[in-house]
Amino acid sequence: MRIILKIIAAPFVLALTLTVAVLSFLLSLSAGVLSVLAFFLGGAGVLMLAVQGDMFNGIALLVMGFAISPFGLPALAEWLLDRLDDLNYTLRSFITG
Repeated sequence: MRIILKIIAAPFVLALTLTVAVLSFLLSLSAGVLSVLAFFLGGAGVLMLAVQGDMFNGIALLVMGFAISPFGLPALAEWLLDRLDDLNYTLRSFITG
């Protein structure tokens, strides 16, 4: 019975391996682009607060800049990708163990 489960799990390991590799590449590209965009949004937010004194729009730009910075959404995406990778290694150890 255990060998049947291992045979069933093998395609999932292959699919997870390819998915994690592709998503890891896309995450590294998008994190680079988003960090540059976050720099410009943060700068625009600081300028809006300093020059115009428009509190709401300046703070909104700063919050958006933080959300797309490497500490915001890319960190959440990296955490989710790590969980997928953990699932992949768990299935691999089930098959080989």
